Amino acid sequence: MVESAADYIVELFRDKMPEELIIFIISLLPILELRGGMIAAKLLGVKLAKAFIICYIGNIIPIPFILLFIRRIFAAMRKTKRLGKIADKIEEKSLKKKDKVLKYKQWGLLLFVAIPLPGTGGWTGALLAALLDIRLKTSLPLIALGVLIADVIMMALSYGLLGMIL
Repeated sequence: MVESAADYIVELFRDKMPEELIIFIISLLPILELRGGMIAAKLLGVKLAKAFIICYIGNIIPIPFILLFIRRIFAAMRKTKRLGKIADKIEEKSLKKKDKVLKYKQWGLLLFVAIPLPGTGGWTGALLAALLDIRLKTSLPLIALGVLIADVIMMALSYGLLGMIL
């Protein structure tokens, strides 16, 4: 899913905006995050070091805002019936993953963000941290490190570096 979504966005904007902006925007988006950004960077032929930095920055920018404001945003959404249902659904879906984080405490949050699998990543990790009342000074560095590790993993997968090592 991430690969096809990244490919679609690349094809949609390839000749309309700079390649770096395309991968930055993809890295900002929930679900796609830097996984999609790194795939797009490879499709666009962006050099590895540049792609690594752009994807990391794009993925990390929303994290402090999620940590600080998501609970207030959900509270505001719950003032209307339709948006309240969306907030409840997002919260419910995110909290289904809380056991993975709570079981290993801080390591759980770090690993949850670091392993680039569907349903994990910076956005979901920040959402979980906020919903579980994990303090900003604890959660932000763990999520930032997790995003960095995920970036290294995706760089190796997307650019074929694992094949060169193994």
